[in-house]
Amino acid sequence: MAQTLKLNLLLNLLLLLLFQLSYATLVFGSVFVQEEEFSEELLLKPLPDRKVLSHFHFESRAPPSNTHGRHHHLFPKAISQLVTKLRIKEMELSFTQGRWRYEQWGGFDPISSNNAKPPGVELWAVFDVPQSLVDAYWKNLTHTLSGLFCASVNFLESSSAYSAPEWAFRPASGNLRYGALPREAVCTENLTPWLKLLPCRDKSGLSALMDRPSVYRGFYHSQRLHLISTESDSDGVDSGIVLEQTLTVVLQPSGWKKGKSYAGKTNMQSNWSISSIFGRKVGGKCILAKSSNVYLQLDKGLVCELKDLQKENAEYGANNLASEHSFELSVNPDKVYEEMDNLHGKSTSVMYEYSVDKYIDSQPFDLGLTWKIPVVWLNQQAPLHASRFLMGSGNERGAIAISLRSTDLSEGSGSTNAINEGCELQVDIFQVVPWYIKVYFHTLQVYVNQQRRAVADVVKKIHVSPSKDKLSPGVMEMILKLPCGVQSAALTIEFDKGFLHIDEYPPDANQGFDIPSAVVSFPNSDASMHFSQDDSLKKSPLLSKFQERSRVLSYTEVLLVPLTTPDFSMPYNVLTITCTVFALYFGSLLNILRKRAGEEERLLKASKKTGRLSQLLSKLIAKLRRRPQEPLPSSPAPSSFVSHKVIFKILVVACIAVAWQYYF
Repeated sequence: MAQTLKLNLLLNLLLLLLFQLSYATLVFGSVFVQEEEFSEELLLKPLPDRKVLSHFHFESRAPPSNTHGRHHHLFPKAISQLVTKLRIKEMELSFTQGRWRYEQWGGFDPISSNNAKPPGVELWAVFDVPQSLVDAYWKNLTHTLSGLFCASVNFLESSSAYSAPEWAFRPASGNLRYGALPREAVCTENLTPWLKLLPCRDKSGLSALMDRPSVYRGFYHSQRLHLISTESDSDGVDSGIVLEQTLTVVLQPSGWKKGKSYAGKTNMQSNWSISSIFGRKVGGKCILAKSSNVYLQLDKGLVCELKDLQKENAEYGANNLASEHSFELSVNPDKVYEEMDNLHGKSTSVMYEYSVDKYIDSQPFDLGLTWKIPVVWLNQQAPLHASRFLMGSGNERGAIAISLRSTDLSEGSGSTNAINEGCELQVDIFQVVPWYIKVYFHTLQVYVNQQRRAVADVVKKIHVSPSKDKLSPGVMEMILKLPCGVQSAALTIEFDKGFLHIDEYPPDANQGFDIPSAVVSFPNSDASMHFSQDDSLKKSPLLSKFQERSRVLSYTEVLLVPLTTPDFSMPYNVLTITCTVFALYFGSLLNILRKRAGEEERLLKASKKTGRLSQLLSKLIAKLRRRPQEPLPSSPAPSSFVSHKVIFKILVVACIAVAWQYYF
């Protein structure tokens, strides 16, 4: 007995040690390997047209599931299941209302290149599955996102609504699918599910500033969801899932302080604060966030203009831009970052950093900017400004034109070849047209500086996928090589308008049909920002994202093409008249067929039986009224079953019905 007790004790001790070792491995291994992280950041930027750009950036990271399991504390479970089941390597979904004004708000920075999206819904995804299964996984993805964000993303499941870009949209393999819905309306039903993916939702932290009336009264707003996953990467590298959520809003400041006059001139800029833009202040950070920062960015053009004003006036000779003579900040920044120009070694834009960790509800954070002198500047533009429009008239044929116009920014193009003479500017164009727009790709014409050029001299590479009726849209991808000193360039291509079945027309067919925006990119131009080396930059996901290399990209306008539409009221009119004629015809026929031969005789006999009683009543009434008795009307003689007039009416109605059906 004593030996058995000792053995039992030893076994229990061994089991306890094994349990403690396994628990320590799980706990400390997850600590040292990787943990779930969440960060929130807000970028504020004054714009030249008296508006303010507000860019919210939220980033969630989930460690690999093979080492940490599939249970998450901060990362949204819906996104994790979506990535795992559909084997997504990279995906981006955006909901946008309004159009980004590249000429006023800039086109050569990370926000305009990565976060300025076309109106409506845009979705693209890269799958880590065999080529034959990509379309099936794409359809499942559209249905899942449609239910998750309360949108009509499921309309992209049809093969006629999405395309497979090769190289012009993104340098990716054939597992990329792209789709857009230009007419999709964006409202709070899409923003609420997007906010539910955040750990604190909109209850605390920077997301609490997202007041619905403030967001949707803006001139432009775009909510974006971008994720990168290596869970199913065939390369064997598994770093987890990175979910990036951004909300870009352009708002008009109101209700704080009006611009003052300076030297008899009206201030060109409006004074603003966070409370005047969003109607509330920042009451602290989200308790689950690893970092929570607010940034104020002064663009390169604004910084240069302020420095020029300081040089012109001796009293403005201070080196600090935020001196008492130019503008005033209500809160002193914690750090200041200066962007460095790699080509010339000069500082360009300035970034002020504010940490929200030290603020609470009783002492909220409210950053304000007060202008003291009138300042006018221009934001940096892309090498060429792209626009698109329709040519021709009528409901049969037309033409699509893409115009590229120089912005005179050769210094900031970011291309090392732009300095040498005889250089070439590369422009990539990606365009998708619906199947009912019959594009004739052989009619492509190219104009450079208002002079027609041979297509082979300008177009270095082209990929065309003609549309198929009700099966797939038309896709055109091109690489243009233009001289660096080009002032203008244009491309035109002709098309015919197709015919749709009556069931394929939308409810508002008379408004026209939308052609999604074309994508124009400049691969040799780098839109990233380079700050002075600082270890704190690595802790900021937003600034780290700005420093990643990204090509300059812009979207053109959405085209509205009127197609031949039938008179949808005509079927109703035809059905109404036909039903009326048939009702008259069959009503008369059934009325005659239901009558019986002896019906009138039975009615006559019944009237004779009740005749005596009626005569007695009439006499009594006549005596009481002291009037002579009125004779009762004699019953008519029984008529024949079918008279000649009835037969004639039936024949006339039948002839009218037959003639109507034959001729109409």
